[in-house]
Amino acid sequence: MSTVIAWPTRPAEPATGVTTTDATRPPRPHEGMPPLEQDGPPLSFYEFWPMWAFYPPVALYAAWLMLRHRGLLLPTVANPSFPGGGFVGESKAQILDLAVRHAPQWVAPFVAIDRPSLPDQAVAGATLDDELAAAQMRLREAGLALPVVGKPDLGCRGVGVKLLRSEADLRAYLAAFPRGGRLILQRYVPHEGEAGIFYCRRPGEAQGRIVSITLKYFPHVIGDGRRTLRDLILDDPRAGRLPHLYLHRHAARLESVPAAGEAIRLAFAGSHSRGAIFRDGTGFVTPEMEARFEAISRSLPEFHFGRFDIRFADFEQVRRGGDFTIVEVNGAGAESTHIWDRRTPLLTAWRDLMRQYRWLFEIGAANRARGHRPLRLAEFLRGWRREKELTKRYPATD
Repeated sequence: MSTVIAWPTRPAEPATGVTTTDATRPPRPHEGMPPLEQDGPPLSFYEFWPMWAFYPPVALYAAWLMLRHRGLLLPTVANPSFPGGGFVGESKAQILDLAVRHAPQWVAPFVAIDRPSLPDQAVAGATLDDELAAAQMRLREAGLALPVVGKPDLGCRGVGVKLLRSEADLRAYLAAFPRGGRLILQRYVPHEGEAGIFYCRRPGEAQGRIVSITLKYFPHVIGDGRRTLRDLILDDPRAGRLPHLYLHRHAARLESVPAAGEAIRLAFAGSHSRGAIFRDGTGFVTPEMEARFEAISRSLPEFHFGRFDIRFADFEQVRRGGDFTIVEVNGAGAESTHIWDRRTPLLTAWRDLMRQYRWLFEIGAANRARGHRPLRLAEFLRGWRREKELTKRYPATD
């Protein structure tokens, strides 16, 4: 007997107050986004707990779901067209390639490049120059040009993501990337607006739903012509409590004094663990927006559960169902990241993640009943180990 997913009640829709980016100048901080409220404490008390402290209740619930559904790795068939369902150790390039083939007008183009597995001492002079020339040729063949975003093919939580503005940046990224690994070079979408749109649909259901929206704000400090960048970071109510996330990225200019009114962006990657500010935007969902993501999700074969990371110039246009670019599609391993809004109570965060896992296992069980088979444990562990091994060796995140 099938189980129907109980979708959450949608909150009331707040006003946005967004603006449109002028293409002739760089976007201003948070331009095109709903206003970032600044009142209240800058962080929740649990927001940067270590994983071992935050996730045990969710892990225990997931273990109960494994017993209930008689399936240890049911999440790996939540999206049968994704490698391993997109649960762990999945190839971003394979998933992005699927999205580009089926929804090309919505996805930022990219190329995937494999670094050859050679001894470290061979990576010098002409060898690295040859890799650089080959990468530039791949970009030209794909109709891409610098700047591009470099990211690992295997990895999560924004690890190894860098904005490559010049040939020197690309060369340095190649040199720092682990040999034998695969990297992605993707068209840079030069907008301040970024969000994670979480979609879920049980097999056989006529209509899926956007169940979570995370609005991602990139932290900035504003120069006053007097204080150094180091002082601006340490004096900021939020950044000053997280100096380990920001100081090392700006080590070369920490003692410089930004001009009055100059905005300094502290983080590039839209990852909470790398310093981006997350807010719950689920209340902004509109029927037009939901219809657009339903159509895109339906265009991807056998896609039922995951998060679209998008960039845009104007969130109001996104709410009308258009004018955004998908930069990543995350499958079964995605998280409803709205929980990292500092206003979210701890029990609510745990509840929302448990609900997400309940849907994930229900979808996996339904797909297993349709004939899809989960990964074997040995396959899962091989992918997990490969990802963990490479993650330690990736370049530092911007």
